[in-house]
Amino acid sequence: MADAPKFNQPSAGDLPEEDAVERRTLRDYYIIIRERVRIALPIAVLVAAGLGYYQARETPMYETRAKMEFEKPETVVTTQGVVDPYIRGEADLNTALINLESQNLRTRVAESLTPEQVKILQRPALKHQAAGHPESSPPTAENSLGKVLIEPSRNSYIISVIVRHEEPEAAAIVANAYITQYMRSVMENLGGKNDDAIGFLRERARELEKESKTDEEKLQAYMKEHQLVSLDKSLDMVSSGLVAINTNLQASRLTLLNLDDLVKQVEAYKKENKNLLEISYIANHASVPTLRIQLAEFQQKQALLSERYLELHPKFVDAVNEAAIAQSRFDRAVQTAVTDLYAAQAAARQSVKSLQDEYATQEQQALRLRELSVDFSTLQNKASVSKSNYLAILDRLNQTTTTKILEKVPLHIVERAAIPSAPYSPNIPRIVRSSVGLGIALFLGIALSLGFLDDRVKSAWDIESFIGANLLGIIPTLNSVKEDERHTLVLEGSQAPGVEAFLSVYSAAKISSKLDFPKSILITSTIPGEGKTLVSCNFSGSFARHGKRTLLIDCDLRRPMLHRHFKQPNTSGLISWFEAGASLEADPTRDPQLGISKVGENLWLLTSGGRSKSPTELLENPVFGELLERLKKHFDLVVIDSPPMGAVTDSRLIAERVDEVIYVCRFNHAYRKHIKLFIKALQHGKNDVLGIVLNGLSPRRIEYYSNYRYYRSYKKYYGAQT
Repeated sequence: MADAPKFNQPSAGDLPEEDAVERRTLRDYYIIIRERVRIALPIAVLVAAGLGYYQARETPMYETRAKMEFEKPETVVTTQGVVDPYIRGEADLNTALINLESQNLRTRVAESLTPEQVKILQRPALKHQAAGHPESSPPTAENSLGKVLIEPSRNSYIISVIVRHEEPEAAAIVANAYITQYMRSVMENLGGKNDDAIGFLRERARELEKESKTDEEKLQAYMKEHQLVSLDKSLDMVSSGLVAINTNLQASRLTLLNLDDLVKQVEAYKKENKNLLEISYIANHASVPTLRIQLAEFQQKQALLSERYLELHPKFVDAVNEAAIAQSRFDRAVQTAVTDLYAAQAAARQSVKSLQDEYATQEQQALRLRELSVDFSTLQNKASVSKSNYLAILDRLNQTTTTKILEKVPLHIVERAAIPSAPYSPNIPRIVRSSVGLGIALFLGIALSLGFLDDRVKSAWDIESFIGANLLGIIPTLNSVKEDERHTLVLEGSQAPGVEAFLSVYSAAKISSKLDFPKSILITSTIPGEGKTLVSCNFSGSFARHGKRTLLIDCDLRRPMLHRHFKQPNTSGLISWFEAGASLEADPTRDPQLGISKVGENLWLLTSGGRSKSPTELLENPVFGELLERLKKHFDLVVIDSPPMGAVTDSRLIAERVDEVIYVCRFNHAYRKHIKLFIKALQHGKNDVLGIVLNGLSPRRIEYYSNYRYYRSYKKYYGAQT
């Protein structure tokens, strides 16, 4: 600092400002992290969990590998001279790796895949296409190979081909195809690119392969055009249908013949007026037998009644009528039987006709199939011959190539790729580990960053080294004390926690002060709510308790509070005295307008006398300073409780008229830079800044944030007594 503070004890304010560097220990970092765990932990958990969730939702990727091994170097002598096909150094190994990673080999692998294998490779792309882009076309075989990595094993002749793909089966197919095609390329290079026989066979194999595919496609197209599953199966189906239809047709014809005979018999009986009941079909049809029996019974009854009664007798008449009704029903039943016979004859004729038509249709189908069998057999035989020729020439090509260079191949397969059972990505254990690590790093980083960025007062170092002021004492929290008892703890000699802390502030202020009594002390703070009124009351009570006549003045004219804490009226005081003319002729202790009242042993209170929105008129008036000087003649110590310096300018006006200043800071409330600014402003005046009182720390925080051993000793000793 440019101006050294006027302290009795040397402080960090006497040093150059660049020397005020805080040296933190592991305990300090623990405190920083502990104080910000509620902010840092949710952010760290949210970010780490979000990243882990994002990584866990990645598309599953499967990895497999196939391994090849080069033979140990040796020299092979051929008719063409000395050929050295082996890996003899790093350059040869790098050449092999470059060939494995080349685009030519990738293209060759893609061309070697069968259509079924290509479909397996394209499954993931087809799934994506079905999910979101139905208009896009499936990728080519070469684009579906996935990611291929070539990895040489250290200090060996083994090379691994690693394939990563979304489809596990596709990864194994590509890895095995890579080592197969690379070995074939090595064989071709060893056999010589100008070998006419192998070249001819290879070219012929391509031609026959194309011819075989063409003939097979023609056969399939012919079968599709004529709706043939298989010619033999189609013929069998038609033949089976003809047999079934013929059987049904014969049965229908036999039924029709029987019905024709019955019809002829019925017509002959009608013509000869014979009884139709002699025909068994009519006699046994439907209800005819039953009605025949009923008719006989009614006729018998009529015959019996005719012997007893005359024709006009009611019973005889009823019997006659019943017989007539039964005869009518019987005649209708016989006629119905004849009608049903004619209907059955017509239905049998229609069935015979339908079966004959169906049989003719099946015969036409059989004839058509026999006609198609000629063309089908021709196409089938041609496709079979083309395929046989292709397989034969392909076998010949393999035999020729293998026989030519089998003994010179310096490469063999160590391990073929297997279908992976689980994806390598996303790797849940690795994601969990990375997320936990990131969460811990974020948690520590955020907590420490906030700690370094936080400029609020927390420790003795902040006050003595950064601000450059003397630490008068640390006041613990008084949560265990009732609100209406906190401001009179020292005055009433209470044994509550915190009393000794106020007495230590009293001792430190006496030691730091250069002035003798009588004198005036201003107690202020930066912002409201830092406990300056609490400190003012108990600081005044400390001096009063030690025999000093002490006057406590409430100069917070905007928000006066002292009269409430001491349960005094606020009808008279500074404001009422000023409004009444501010007379200094009489003894101020007896002036009714000031209304100074005794609130305890050796302690008097001068209240505000009301509220004022603009008290600067009073505070700037010279009569206010004269009043303070007159009061010092009657009291040993005048303690002034003032408004916060960061809120209004009242404290600065009061500071010009007092002898010393005590600054109150609440833990983790006001910013260090603001306090430092106000302390500098006070130091530029004529008064001495006795120091700062740090307020509002819990016993644990006192131990954490204080650099003085006696605070911890105080906690152990007095805390145990309490």
